[in-house]
Amino acid sequence: MRAMILAAGRGERMRPLTDTTPKPLLEAGGKPLIVWHIERLAAAGLRDIVVNHAWLGAQIEARLGDGGRWGVRLRYSPEAVALETAGGIAQALPLLGEDPFLVINGDIWCDWAPAGAAAAARRLDAESRQAWLLLVDNPPHHPDGDFELGADGSVRPGADAPRLTFAGIGVYRPALFERVPRGAPARLAPLLVDAMRRGAVAGQRHTGRWVDVGTPERLAHLDEELPPPGGPAEPDPRRPG
Repeated sequence: MRAMILAAGRGERMRPLTDTTPKPLLEAGGKPLIVWHIERLAAAGLRDIVVNHAWLGAQIEARLGDGGRWGVRLRYSPEAVALETAGGIAQALPLLGEDPFLVINGDIWCDWAPAGAAAAARRLDAESRQAWLLLVDNPPHHPDGDFELGADGSVRPGADAPRLTFAGIGVYRPALFERVPRGAPARLAPLLVDAMRRGAVAGQRHTGRWVDVGTPERLAHLDEELPPPGGPAEPDPRRPG
């Protein structure tokens, strides 16, 4: 199974930190945010990884290289201008293959185990759905959430029901993006809502640690909370969350 880390955003809310450093290379717990993802993916056996980039993308490639130091193969999908989430995924489809793939936002930190992506992909096959989303409890900065998780595991827009927050982690079929023009910016939310209305989106609630590292303050708090290199071990990424 292949994975993609989204790393093309400008990180406006993170300025001035992101004026000279791409957001995924900002560090917490002694390493770049994107390296936390790479290490978890590698430990879970997902070693074929695509990274898209736009703003200061050359720094990302120079810092990460081919991924060999983590035992993975990194390939890059450069964007002249950031294409937003759906646009970036659509642009990278030739690198992602024909099977369901995992996508992770590069600007989050989460202790969910990527090994769970394989079960999510099997669920898409068994239930003939197009997307699987990881949902978390609503953080203080996003109290209204995004989507409703039904008792049957279906994800719905949920305008009149309690909602959870999309964690920025999902498993998708390539067909979800087949109508997105290559090279054009496109948002993910409209595609997901349309698929939800067709009953084509499943999900799971994650009750572990998740941080939307969207501001310098949240980055600083995360840095304080994470164990330093060589400190206490993190939860095993090979165990599905």
